Amino acid sequence: MSFKNKTVFISGGTRGIGHAIGLKLASEGANIVIAAKTTEPHPKLPGTIYSAAEDMEKAGGKGLAVKCDIRNEDEVLAAVKLAVDTFGGIDILVNNASAINLSPTLHLDMKRYDLMQDINTRGTFLCSQKCIPFLLKAENPHILMLSPPLTSITERWFAPHLGYSIAKFGMSLCVLGLSGEYKGKIGVNALWPRTTIATAAVQNLLGGESITNSSRKPEILSDSAYYILQRDAKTTTGNFFMDDEVLQSEGISDMEQYAMKAGVELTPDFFV
Repeated sequence: MSFKNKTVFISGGTRGIGHAIGLKLASEGANIVIAAKTTEPHPKLPGTIYSAAEDMEKAGGKGLAVKCDIRNEDEVLAAVKLAVDTFGGIDILVNNASAINLSPTLHLDMKRYDLMQDINTRGTFLCSQKCIPFLLKAENPHILMLSPPLTSITERWFAPHLGYSIAKFGMSLCVLGLSGEYKGKIGVNALWPRTTIATAAVQNLLGGESITNSSRKPEILSDSAYYILQRDAKTTTGNFFMDDEVLQSEGISDMEQYAMKAGVELTPDFFV
């Protein structure tokens, strides 16, 4: 198992894509650190840090639930310390936590604007900054952002929801900067889906059951992440990977297996 005993720090891994990535790597024997805020069940958002950690154990790995608001530097420092004290180091960081609000400029209040900047861009920078000293000691260290390709920086993706786009592409700019700063030492890459992904956020914010049925399962991203994160970190860096392209490069051509509902035309994701 290529990830056996490797420690993976995942921000916001209680559900959705982060949870799926954790399960995939846990099934290969990894230690999964769930660093997120949810400690009590939410009526619309399933999963807590504790249930997620249990899921990692059931999948075959080890799980560590850490209550952590990635906007808070002290909490991130404490989460990283607990991860290192528990498992001896950190091999992989998955910057998955993200906030979304698609309001146009005049309807986006600054509290929600600040929330997106603080979680998406600042949180990604902060988690990366605090994990890097330990990643530098790892055998094949990786940082993976769930963020869009910088080739999508066009008016089309900024005009309808400027605040969200600034915050999300801030994560991608972290890939650009960190991959250059740590070239040959840490593999820093982004991963983004070709289509919408069936998560609670998509269902609750983007259109309910109809868009869920025209989406792919989170497993297309967890399978893609699995292949990226076992590549040589010294040479695999600075890439903005698309999920289906990663799988095709590994000889996997059947994307229908990831469809939520067979035969339904898929909804292209944002920034594609």
